[in-house]
Amino acid sequence: MRHHAFLNLIWAGALASTAFAADPVAPRPVTAKICLNCHTTTPGNLRGNFEVLALKSSSFQMKVDENTEVLRYDKASLKVVSEEKGATLDDTLKAIKKGHEVRVEYTEKEGVKTATLVAVKPAVKLAAHETITLDEVQKLVAMGPEKGKYFLFDSRPAPRFQEGNIPTAVNMPFPAFDKLVDKLPADKTALLIFYCSGKTCNMSPGSLAKAKKLGYTNAKVFVGGMPAWYSKNYGVIAPKSFKEAFLDKDIPAIVVDLRPDADKGTLKGAVALAPGKTAELLKQFPIAKLKPPVLVVDANGGESARTVAQEIVKAGYPGVNVLQGGFQAWQAANLPLVPGKLATTVTYVPKPRPGSISNAEFTRLASLAPEQRKDVLILDVRNPDETKNGTIKGALVIPETALLSRLAEVPKDAKVLVVTHCSTGIRAELAYHLLKEKGYNARFLNAEITIIDTGEFTID
Repeated sequence: MRHHAFLNLIWAGALASTAFAADPVAPRPVTAKICLNCHTTTPGNLRGNFEVLALKSSSFQMKVDENTEVLRYDKASLKVVSEEKGATLDDTLKAIKKGHEVRVEYTEKEGVKTATLVAVKPAVKLAAHETITLDEVQKLVAMGPEKGKYFLFDSRPAPRFQEGNIPTAVNMPFPAFDKLVDKLPADKTALLIFYCSGKTCNMSPGSLAKAKKLGYTNAKVFVGGMPAWYSKNYGVIAPKSFKEAFLDKDIPAIVVDLRPDADKGTLKGAVALAPGKTAELLKQFPIAKLKPPVLVVDANGGESARTVAQEIVKAGYPGVNVLQGGFQAWQAANLPLVPGKLATTVTYVPKPRPGSISNAEFTRLASLAPEQRKDVLILDVRNPDETKNGTIKGALVIPETALLSRLAEVPKDAKVLVVTHCSTGIRAELAYHLLKEKGYNARFLNAEITIIDTGEFTID
């Protein structure tokens, strides 16, 4: 008994020690989850999406899932492997589109990652008989699966499918393909069409390869995928998918309700649209380059919604969807409704970039006298040739390229908010991520700012 009691004391002590031990810090991911479908993790490599290029500081930002990496580069030694070659290294880097998948080889010294190679993911290469064009897919979708005699599969993960898909498509994510083969038709000669996220995405080609191994003889890939479809057509979203992908995540979207009796209840944030008034409503839309998600709702997801959605697409807006089954399907799913009179004016405010500070709040803080900025530090990360023309009074000036080596000058106190700015917001965001990684309480101004020698400034 004494022996067991002694062991119990030891066991209890071990549990107590474990309970109070600090949780280990999870390592930063080096390969995006979606890349792991086809690639393995390699030391000294990062796989993710290209984000922001800062030519003035010879650096760029990339995303690895939710994490941001800031990398420097030496123009004399950086190698860029890309199908789009520019006249200079800078031109080649500028040609990399935001969100494009890249692999980066780098070295690290004293916490600074320096890229030695940037490999831009090339377009998928398939034999001509293995592909199908946008025009061909459009004609088939217009006919429908029964008349067109086709089966359309979206190879993207479910969260992407929920954000909108090609009409008549069935979600069959490539990573789960082997578990979902029952979705394939019994007829091995049937026309199967796979698509995913565009010309560089390997998920639909991967689905094609698996289908061929199973004996399907008429399988093809729509290489342009969802981006190409959205450029010319509207997509569809199921009611539950819209709730989960947008409303639950508080992602702004423009919801256009065409029903004459919509005042009895509608989707959150919906704006009314009378018949034949699409052109007038479009005048209230934000500029197309902001790519606002748009959802068109009618009673049953019918012709009226499809017509308006296509009109919005023709106006240059990608990412337009029709609510499948319309308002009737939304009600049938017992999803939340907002009563009262519908708005008649479009209001769309893009979700701010993580870590950014509003122009108004920055202006308020920067306009205070330095002695009044309690627990706030304005950090100017522009280069000397820019700051010589003027700085905000009381701001600490450290070029973004020198920030890591001069961190001792930046007060590290949880009560002190460090707000970074440059001239455009690009280097300010890079500086923000560097500070955040080091444990600072930081924000950044994501806007163009002009400062004169008196310290006065304007934000565009």
